[in-house]
Amino acid sequence: MNAPANVARKRVNLALQGGGSHGAFTWGVLDKFLEDGRLDIEAISGTSAGAMNAVVLADGFQEGGAEGARKQLEEFWSEVSRCAVFSPIRRGPLSSLLGTWSLGNSPAVLWFDLMSKIFSPYDVNPFDYNPLRDLLTKTVDLTRVHACKDIKLFVSATNVYSGKGRVFDNFDKKDLTLDAVMASACIPTLYKAVVIDNEPYWDGGFMGNPVLWPFFYATHTNDLLLIEVNPIRRPTTPHTAREIEDRMNEITFNASLQHELRAIRFVSRLLREGKLDLKRYKDIRLHVVDNADAMIALGASSKLNAEWDFLVYLRDLGRDTAARWLDKNFEKLGEQASADPTQMIT
Repeated sequence: MNAPANVARKRVNLALQGGGSHGAFTWGVLDKFLEDGRLDIEAISGTSAGAMNAVVLADGFQEGGAEGARKQLEEFWSEVSRCAVFSPIRRGPLSSLLGTWSLGNSPAVLWFDLMSKIFSPYDVNPFDYNPLRDLLTKTVDLTRVHACKDIKLFVSATNVYSGKGRVFDNFDKKDLTLDAVMASACIPTLYKAVVIDNEPYWDGGFMGNPVLWPFFYATHTNDLLLIEVNPIRRPTTPHTAREIEDRMNEITFNASLQHELRAIRFVSRLLREGKLDLKRYKDIRLHVVDNADAMIALGASSKLNAEWDFLVYLRDLGRDTAARWLDKNFEKLGEQASADPTQMIT
């Protein structure tokens, strides 16, 4: 990554959340970071859409450095939009008329939501067709991902049998496979569990959105930068059935992240009090790039919206958010945290 002349680069670990189409916000943040050139990415942990962004970035970076990564990310999200052109999952007439990105009034979305509560994917999708698999096969070269030694990757999925999270990495080509990436994004109400080593896996968000602990043991930098697309706090009480379900899902998928943030806060306090050995434990410096107000306003149903105009809106939102974050916090990297985990945990 090419930093501007006479500016020292800062090394960071990136934590990328899942969130369907809202992952395009993360695309925008990454695009700005790569364009800016002052950050060296040591490792990325990603879940679901975050895992997609992670492997796509590593693929492009191995092929053509920062510019290659930017190009590959744009191609991936362009392909996401192209695949959705003929999908029935689109905005309803009212949302289109009002100029909102919500799919809450889409007849197809309401129908699929109802069917998912009556039938399982084992009933309605016996051949387990998943267009995302074809999309990844077309746009990602896992050989290059495994060859990318400059950036460590950690992709998480949830073991259905044990309920435990499993982390796949790019250290071994037999570990981070297409199935591992698909498992990380396997929504159990839509797709059959992905079987790896004779055990079924679901979306990694249940046990880590994303997982942070690999950064503690497998990396050198203490700067952890979370790109948040799932708001932890909301200012209003949900009232409709859909709003209640959406908020329940947000709380569930943020629970494991909050546990790890609580652990970071606890270890940092013990280190400051001299009760732990700095040679054995990391004093993690937490940083968060988010635009909670904008993401809350979008509504959870827009995570299914893959219209190109919406993805571009999210990309530009991410780029603008990242630019403002860099202006405010770049100098803190390597020196101090810019986010307080206390404000993010209950």
